[in-house]
Amino acid sequence: MKTLNKVTLTMGIVSILALGCQSKKEKETPAQAEAVEANSIQAIKEKYNTDVPAKILTPDVVDTRIGDLKFFDGFPSNETVEKVYDNLDFMRGVETFLNGIPATSIEGLRLGMQDIGANKFNQVVIFDELLDSNPLFLTGNTSTVYASAFLNLQENGPMVVEVPAGSGPGTVNDAYFRFVVDMGAPGPDRGKGGKYLILPPDYDGKVPTEGYFVAKSTSYVNWLILRGFLIDGKPDASSKMYREGLKVYPLKDKDNPPAMEFINGSKKDFNTIHANDFDFYHELNDVIQREPVSFLDPELRGLFASIGIEKEKPFNPDARMKDILTDAVAVGNATARAIGFKTREKEASIFKTGHWESGFLGGSYQWLKNDGNGGRYLDARTRFFYIATVNTPAMVLKMVGLGSQYAAGFLDSEGNYLDGSKNYTLNIPANVPAKDFWSVVMYDPQTRSELQTSQSLPSVNSQRSPLVKNEDGSVTLYFGPENSAPEGKEANWLQSVPGKGFFVLFRLYGPLEPWFEKTWQPGDFELIK
Repeated sequence: MKTLNKVTLTMGIVSILALGCQSKKEKETPAQAEAVEANSIQAIKEKYNTDVPAKILTPDVVDTRIGDLKFFDGFPSNETVEKVYDNLDFMRGVETFLNGIPATSIEGLRLGMQDIGANKFNQVVIFDELLDSNPLFLTGNTSTVYASAFLNLQENGPMVVEVPAGSGPGTVNDAYFRFVVDMGAPGPDRGKGGKYLILPPDYDGKVPTEGYFVAKSTSYVNWLILRGFLIDGKPDASSKMYREGLKVYPLKDKDNPPAMEFINGSKKDFNTIHANDFDFYHELNDVIQREPVSFLDPELRGLFASIGIEKEKPFNPDARMKDILTDAVAVGNATARAIGFKTREKEASIFKTGHWESGFLGGSYQWLKNDGNGGRYLDARTRFFYIATVNTPAMVLKMVGLGSQYAAGFLDSEGNYLDGSKNYTLNIPANVPAKDFWSVVMYDPQTRSELQTSQSLPSVNSQRSPLVKNEDGSVTLYFGPENSAPEGKEANWLQSVPGKGFFVLFRLYGPLEPWFEKTWQPGDFELIK
């Protein structure tokens, strides 16, 4: 009987201790978890003849943001292998989105031009009545006459572009939005007009030595975009200039170039923006299949190939990979929007005060950080091409009286996103440092295109708009769903949309010293309470 009591008592004590241990395990603290890991490492170290550094060893269980990762003496379990490969594919899918945007953005433009009939090199889309808010066009300009054409150097060989005298800033970009050559005012013709010869990346034939400004592209597809200025606030003169003086043709046809065809893009509804869903990967794949291997460096090609986008191979992900990439593009899109609209980079601020930001972080059209010491400024490149188009030194370098400069406004003076349901004022001080003109254009954060309101041109322009100045020469602009401008200043109002956000670009064409010296700056958006 005594023995039985002792056994019963012993079992009770063991049970209580077990329950106590279980309770402690359930309430394990971070410090205790670290101790367990340390013990695991210590147990691993005891299997060696020498003192192996703990920092090179892997515990049997590692707690991470993707869950517990389990190992047997450093060998990952089958469950862990599956988990980390899914995560690797996901990460590379996100990175492919962030780094593929320049290519898909150009592709979106090419497809958009095709949708309205511009399928050949001699078919130019010209915005005779300016770029209104009907087309979806990344941060398009309402203040210049655009002339847009696409070159295919693989089909047609070296291409000649004859730019008429008087052309404003023009640029050719390759199929990854890299700079090829400037034309017009900031180009080597300096606005006097001239012939430009664009060579294919693999061209090894004879190159004319006289009569051409020669540039060699790294891709077959190239975007030609020219801008003509308003005369007396009207686009007519620039439209006439391009329709009569712009010529695009293959070098082999220089003695008998085909006639030009001009398509008016104004007041037409079409899309030029890349996808933000799974279709993005198909758009990128089309570019990779078309362009030469030399078009991108091996690192970038390797990234795209890691998710199945590889030249001369079909892009056909299985169900598992498609699910992962569908998730990856959603996260990539959110990441691009965070980088674009809520940057964490301090150098994005143009001035010491206020909320105006630069589109070219790092001050390099090649997206080099700290003159290349920081390598490629990847987030800066993503930020720009998710929101904007055209890459040229003329938008970055200090070119007093030439080129253009930009400032983006996403936030009000209190650091909040601009809200179309609210009313704001924006003061533009007197003596704006722009030789040619300045403008403010409103954009939709969803499409990054012009905000669609009852105002077909959601903008003001110092050449075109009948702005009413204040006594000190400044101009106060008013933003809101209804015209909140004081009597007599109704022309200074820009319409917003209730329930939608908006952002603006402040542009200066022919920027002057005070802009570069930062002795002049626009005011902040002030909420009217």
